[in-house]
Amino acid sequence: MAILQFRPCPRLIANQYDRFVGCRFGAWMGLPTLLLSVTGRKSGLTRTTALVYFEDGGNYVVVGSDGAARRDPQWWKNLRVNPQATVRVGRNKFAARASLATGAERERLWQIGTDINPMWATYQTQTERALPVVVLTPDSQSAKY
Repeated sequence: MAILQFRPCPRLIANQYDRFVGCRFGAWMGLPTLLLSVTGRKSGLTRTTALVYFEDGGNYVVVGSDGAARRDPQWWKNLRVNPQATVRVGRNKFAARASLATGAERERLWQIGTDINPMWATYQTQTERALPVVVLTPDSQSAKY
């Protein structure tokens, strides 16, 4: 018997999040969800995806699991080229800068993240790549809009 693995469709979730202004769909399967908008590295177009996140201090942390895919998600590939992003959490929207957590910081954040979302640990066992732990730091110069 085949085992089906559920892979969420981040764009569909993003559309629903937008439709209900983060009030009803500010959580996905009980997990806190934000909208991340990045500039496409090839197209130059804005791409938005819904991601499970957790907070660390004043930062937001997301993991590039992409359902244990063999390759990094497109949003992370785009952020490596241009780390500027727009983040929407509920009704709050703000500019942020992305950075990859490494070393001890990654380990600390990974532990917090997998306590919140155990699926990340499961996904890590299903792929050979290290899942990127990405810190989104709000731009203190930009007002929330």
